[in-house]
Amino acid sequence: MSHKISILLPNLCGGGAERVNIDLAHEFATAGHDVEFVLMQAQGELLPETLLSFDVVDLATPRARSLPLTLIRYLRRRRPDVLIAAMWPLTVIAPLAGRLSGHRCKVLVSEHCNLTSQYRNWGRMHRAMMRASMALGFRLADCRVGVSAGVAEDAATISRLPFDAFKVVHNPVPPRPEPSAEVIKRTEELWGAPPGARILTVGTMKAMKNHPLLLRAFAELDRPEARLMFVGDGSGRNELLSLARELGVADRVILVGFHPDPTPFYQTADVFALSSDYEGFGNVIVEAMACGTPVVATDCPSGPGEILDSGSYGRLVPVGNSTALASAIAVTLDEPAPKELLQSRAEDFHPAKAARAYLHLLGL
Repeated sequence: MSHKISILLPNLCGGGAERVNIDLAHEFATAGHDVEFVLMQAQGELLPETLLSFDVVDLATPRARSLPLTLIRYLRRRRPDVLIAAMWPLTVIAPLAGRLSGHRCKVLVSEHCNLTSQYRNWGRMHRAMMRASMALGFRLADCRVGVSAGVAEDAATISRLPFDAFKVVHNPVPPRPEPSAEVIKRTEELWGAPPGARILTVGTMKAMKNHPLLLRAFAELDRPEARLMFVGDGSGRNELLSLARELGVADRVILVGFHPDPTPFYQTADVFALSSDYEGFGNVIVEAMACGTPVVATDCPSGPGEILDSGSYGRLVPVGNSTALASAIAVTLDEPAPKELLQSRAEDFHPAKAARAYLHLLGL
């Protein structure tokens, strides 16, 4: 039986949560359901791709405080069977709007980040507001998902709900099409010459990713022929360029901007490095492993340790320690994990598995 599933997001920027929900949407559609994206603002790098496959509703609501009334009107008009909301405060607004709309649909909320870490410096009043809103909103939701055990534990603590009120469903990471020889050739050219060790990171340039830490680790790495490539864009770009010049490595650092499919970059890299202070899950780690690219990551809350099984599939280093990160990169370059092992682990995060878990929770 087909059901109408609406997915509520702030927008479709090139972030991990947005990509996850697009991948889930494709699996829901494959299972025979009608999927519609509901955006506070219809914008972002992933919007054109989404429009090729799904209807998109623009609520034209830039501020979260205006969202409840707009969402109530949407629910009364479109009457979906399921509303999936990702990322606080949408995860507390959606259940409330669902109740107030008079239209009874199932509401599933999914948190994609460790909120305690994300909002650590926002002050006591903000923390109190977040706790109160989650305590109410999460209790009104029909289903609650954390994309890692760490995220679920954090959300349970904030909302004062038991951990078993949440279902851990790891993010889906789909297999990507094999890049053509021409695409690989163009990517090889971006790395530049002479040939040397290639270190890659992928992600939005924002504070939580701590890209300056990776730059410092790269500067400490005793590999004068090595290159470091950043795939992604964001507000931290100029700071990175300035730091690269200060550290004397600007001529070996490559910033290529946002790419919707970074597969050719993973496939041409020797090591993938994640330097985050915190994560929700870390999709990029799985993407790298799916390409057989060895991984080094900070053991941050929450996700990398779960994906890498406490270091069984890649090296984990303390958060904020550039020397440990440089050492782990060097060892990984010399002793890379077997490609087959990494690709086998990546298969554990196939989108079909995650989608089945979501649909089971919803009773569909």
